[in-house]
Amino acid sequence: MKAAWYEETGPPEDVLRVGELGDPVPGEGEVRIRIVSSGINPGDVKKRQDAFGVGLAFPRIVPHSDGAGVIDAVGPGVYEKRIGERVWCFGAQSYRPFGTAAEFCVVPTDQAVELPDDVSFEIGACLGIPGLTAYRAVTVAGDPKGRNLLIQGGAGAVGQCAVALAHSLEAFVIATVRTEADVEKAKAAGADEVIETGSLSRDDMNSSVLGLFPEGVDHIVEVAFHTNIEADETVLRLGGSIATFASGVPDPKIPFWPLVFKNVSVHFLGSDDFKVETKIAGARAINRALTGGWDGPVIGASFGLGEIVAAHQAVENREIKDRVVLQVV
Repeated sequence: MKAAWYEETGPPEDVLRVGELGDPVPGEGEVRIRIVSSGINPGDVKKRQDAFGVGLAFPRIVPHSDGAGVIDAVGPGVYEKRIGERVWCFGAQSYRPFGTAAEFCVVPTDQAVELPDDVSFEIGACLGIPGLTAYRAVTVAGDPKGRNLLIQGGAGAVGQCAVALAHSLEAFVIATVRTEADVEKAKAAGADEVIETGSLSRDDMNSSVLGLFPEGVDHIVEVAFHTNIEADETVLRLGGSIATFASGVPDPKIPFWPLVFKNVSVHFLGSDDFKVETKIAGARAINRALTGGWDGPVIGASFGLGEIVAAHQAVENREIKDRVVLQVV
């Protein structure tokens, strides 16, 4: 099969290779997917960079955890009727060496989720890490139905998914975005209110949120913990909660006593280590949102498999704001 891989960490132009590898064979409880589209997440780039200093987990890595395609073979213990099924997958390169940047990819059967008929493979390739992170972020503090949620960064990859899922789960959704162009993305995902923060001071942004809910919001999904934690504390109600999955610095300063006095719960989320049942529930919720009218994340650019270096550079340098995918077939 044609595939991309790296055998050392470093810049994409130095370490990524494209060539031929042997076709993988599904084992017990596994399916093989003929990949059509492979999604590139910031985490895939960070692994290739060795951004967290953990080194190379395997001698050879085919990158990317998320993808979409058609099941063409199954291993022992998997119903043969799954062959021919359109699917999106998650966790392909989570604690495993070979991800979706290849013509074929093998994953456990539960990690290959049926893709609704009217959803493209490109959209399917963008659902795994951001969608499951968003599901956990929206639900970690309890059922969001009837609650008010603030989604910080509602036009980002996780943000769009969080808005769509919170809306689908019948929460009242406030989304913050940086630019006027991002307002429509958050609205399209289902936000009830969108606050454009690019021209607002921190106090003005807080006033906008508290103008909607004077006693504070119930729960916040936070993409920039280091920057927003003080504002988050200000707009949270007593006993509120925060779910965060990203920070621009490894040791953010927090307003400890104000958070204590408000009895705020803070949940730190790493998608690779969510419980299996959480991932399965999240996948079902994502599909419900898609069949319920959500069009999925906005795709900014598509590259061929042989252009993986340029694709990684685009994600790494933030040249393209929306999702980046590889077209494998």
